[in-house]
Amino acid sequence: MADPDRMDIDSEGPVAAPTSPPPQPNLPGSFETPTSKPNGTNGPVNSPKEKEQEGPTPPPHKSNPTSPTPAPLPVVDEAEAFKAAGNKFYKAKEYKKAIEEYTKGKDTPIDQLPLLPHISIIEQQHDCIRADELEPQNPKILLRLARIYTSLGRPQDALDTYARIQPPASAKDIAPAKAMLQHIQVADEALKNGTTGTMTLHALDQADKFLGVGAQKPRKWQLMRGEAYLKMGNINALGDAQNIAMSLLRNNQQDPEALVLRGRALYAQGENDKAINHFRSALSCDPDYKDAVKYLRMVQKLDRMKADGNSEYKAGRWQAAIDKYSEALEVDPMNKGTNSKLLQNRALCRVQLKDYKGAVADCEKAISLDPSYTKAKKTKATALGQSGDWEAAIRELKDLQEQDPQDPSIAKEVRRAELELKKSKRKDYYKILGVEKDADENAIKKAYRKAAIMHHPDKNPDDEDAAERFKDIGEAYETLSDPEKRARYDSGEDLMDPMEGFGGGGMGGGMSIDPEILMQMFGAQMGGMGGGGRGGGGFHSFGGEDDDYPHSHKDDGNVPGYFSQDQHSTEDHISDANLRWFRRMGMGFLLAGVCVPFDLLVIMVVLGAGVFISIRTVLYLRDRLALHRLAG
Repeated sequence: MADPDRMDIDSEGPVAAPTSPPPQPNLPGSFETPTSKPNGTNGPVNSPKEKEQEGPTPPPHKSNPTSPTPAPLPVVDEAEAFKAAGNKFYKAKEYKKAIEEYTKGKDTPIDQLPLLPHISIIEQQHDCIRADELEPQNPKILLRLARIYTSLGRPQDALDTYARIQPPASAKDIAPAKAMLQHIQVADEALKNGTTGTMTLHALDQADKFLGVGAQKPRKWQLMRGEAYLKMGNINALGDAQNIAMSLLRNNQQDPEALVLRGRALYAQGENDKAINHFRSALSCDPDYKDAVKYLRMVQKLDRMKADGNSEYKAGRWQAAIDKYSEALEVDPMNKGTNSKLLQNRALCRVQLKDYKGAVADCEKAISLDPSYTKAKKTKATALGQSGDWEAAIRELKDLQEQDPQDPSIAKEVRRAELELKKSKRKDYYKILGVEKDADENAIKKAYRKAAIMHHPDKNPDDEDAAERFKDIGEAYETLSDPEKRARYDSGEDLMDPMEGFGGGGMGGGMSIDPEILMQMFGAQMGGMGGGGRGGGGFHSFGGEDDDYPHSHKDDGNVPGYFSQDQHSTEDHISDANLRWFRRMGMGFLLAGVCVPFDLLVIMVVLGAGVFISIRTVLYLRDRLALHRLAG
């Protein structure tokens, strides 16, 4: 049996009419071919209707008036003539003309199957349906129609058509339609119950293989593919979903399903205003379209709740903001983009409430939804650091730095975290006194009195560690009660080796220390904190008022034998002031070495030395005069 899908080209025969076949009895379902008789005494004159059924009139240059009128060609012979002409053009690769001839031939009510492979698949479908209406039980027509349904992506229609064929079609003929239907069912099931769209896309790809050449993918399949891309949720997948929606909208701008598909893709990308416009457009096309109503209400509700959470956050009402963000997260659990931002915002609120464990958990959820979310990774590092785990914070920041080495802000955060790690390993004066890092002067003084009385060696004669604790309490109070010392302690300047910022020896090795941290340390030398400390620790800048000689914190006498105020304390403060002055000068030269060319630096040093000697002489004489007056 020849392949019916293959090009059907017969050997050329004469175009002239062959001898008339002998008459045959009419069969059920066959077409009766009318014949006409010449006008004369032996037969009636043909009616107009019968004349319409006659063959075409021969061209004038071939007609012979003296010869008798030839018998008209049978309709079957007309179709064969058009087919032969089409074959001729086909062999000459003049395909358009071949299709014209084939189309002329298919208009006759005969078995048109030999002509159909050379016409478009849609025309084939229409022709087969027409032929099926004329001959409902013709197995060749039904077989071709079933194959066309398969090529168009209508496997269920194909199987229904195969079921009408008698004798039944072979398993080989039915297999493509069965396989296509199975793949579509798998795709639909994966779309309803699967967590990702990968399985759906794979099943649709398998079904596509059975489509005919040049056949468009069914609209239902395209919508299923778009839904699968939405399930995947990454940037590329959302772009593919938008492309599918735009392709459908080019065919029909009033397609509500395509409008909703594009609106959902925009919504997943965070463009909620555009998404709302698409949902409204879909409702204008079909006011009863439930999906458009559903997603419009969802986006509007989510926008409202997110805005409420942001308002609470800006007002500093951290717990209220957490509650609003938590409610917003329940609106659409499938929206990865928006939910990752809500989790990041909630983590910031938890950091403010010192719920570092909860903040880290929220950041990890946000990162799982959007692995490229840099803000969530930075917030996680901040929460880890402020919880005291600076080593984990540094690891997090360095991982982020490897992913984006061109971002200078990340390198700055790494250096600050490393400094905080050093600070965390020294004595924590705030912890020793039992105060917060933003405690004011009065709170520090009260905490010192309480701790000093509790741990004084005289009150703990049997405790060998009491003296050491008492000493630490004194050191803590001495540092935190002095705004300038406290500023240096908070900034970590006491941990920095001034020369460690220069590599390769001296000035020529390049600077590795963060200039911002260096300026921060210099600012700490130029002024104190005015009684307040920095809050929370971590990645903050520090500064304070300029105060060359801050007043000492006097002891009130409640703690015997410690920090009693007498005359020699004035000399101590003068010496401390001189030491601070030298330190400030040193930091000034250090900054100059970083920012000023070497030749200019030498000139500045020489001039500065002269000014220094003059100023220090005046200051020395002034200090001696002050001591002389106190002694007198």
